[in-house]
Amino acid sequence: MQSAAIVGTGAPCVAATSQQHLCRSKLVTQLRGRPSVAGQRRTLLLRPQALGQAPDPAAVAGPGAGLSPELRLAIEQFITENKVVAFIKGTKQFPQCGFSNTVVQILNSTGVPYVTVNVLEDDLLRGGMKEFSQWPTFPQVYIGAEFFGGADIMIASYTSGELSETLEATMNA
Repeated sequence: MQSAAIVGTGAPCVAATSQQHLCRSKLVTQLRGRPSVAGQRRTLLLRPQALGQAPDPAAVAGPGAGLSPELRLAIEQFITENKVVAFIKGTKQFPQCGFSNTVVQILNSTGVPYVTVNVLEDDLLRGGMKEFSQWPTFPQVYIGAEFFGGADIMIASYTSGELSETLEATMNA
C-alpha cells in the first residue's frame, strides 16, 4: 500500500516518516473488516464557531457515536498524534478534486506541517470519517485533534485570519 500521509515542510513535499506511515496504516488496518457505515443516517453539523453559536448538546451524541469503539479510538488516536490532518480526495501532490486542492493550497501557504490521508483508498475509511465528524463531504480538516471544517470553512477562516491564529495556537501548544 502506498503512503498517503505526507508531511509538509514549507519546502517541497517529503515522504511521511515511518511513524506517521505506521500510524496511518494502523488506522486503515483497524478500519478493515468493520461493518460499513454508508447506510447509516448522518447529521450535518456546521462548525459552531463559524456560526457564532454553540450546538445543542441534546442534538449531538458526539463524534463517532455510531462507530465501533475500536474504530472511534483509532481515528481519535490518529488525529491526536498529528496536529494538523487533512482527509482529502487524492494526495498532497495530486489532489483529485477542486475542494481538496483548495485545502492543500491553503495549508501549503501557511507553512505549517500537516498530514494528508487519501480517503479514496479505502471505502471504510471514507465512511468512518463521515460518521466520526458528522460531516458528509471531503475534505475534512482537523486542527489540534478537533474537526475544523471543510473547504468552505478553510477559505473563510483563511481570509479572516482565524486560520493562522488557530494554527499558531495549536503549533505552540
